[in-house]
Amino acid sequence: GDKAFAQFLTDEIKEEKKIQKHKSLPKVSGGWELEVHGTEAKLVRKIAGEKITVTFNINNSIPPSADDEPQEEQKPDEQEPELTSTPNFVVEVIKDDTKQTLVLDCHYPEDEVGHEGEEESDIFTIREVSFQPTGESDWKDTNYTLNTDSLDW
Repeated sequence: GDKAFAQFLTDEIKEEKKIQKHKSLPKVSGGWELEVHGTEAKLVRKIAGEKITVTFNINNSIPPSADDEPQEEQKPDEQEPELTSTPNFVVEVIKDDTKQTLVLDCHYPEDEVGHEGEEESDIFTIREVSFQPTGESDWKDTNYTLNTDSLDW
């Protein structure tokens, strides 16, 4: 079973590389530095005495198609619809000379994804707001965290 599964994954990766549109990552403008480690990316920018970091992982970031049934009217030479990656992401804001980091845990609500052409709405939502010690990689449950479900926007 392990060999069959490994072969399946290898074949899937080959197929994905065949249909890959861009062979390299796009250039990031606006003074952001990009770090990539496998499927995780980190954007970092220093501005006005603050360091802003946006971290996201593209694994499982393409929402399921609302229309899973194949369309019989679609001609074989028609292109498939554009896939859009909507990963959860974390924004960290660190002011110079502080020991606390403002952390915003964000995600794309499923009901907002893929509604192109409709009236504009919030693209993403903030799930949690937290203050964490600067420099600590793991979130601590003992630090102040607010679930935003109860906030009046």
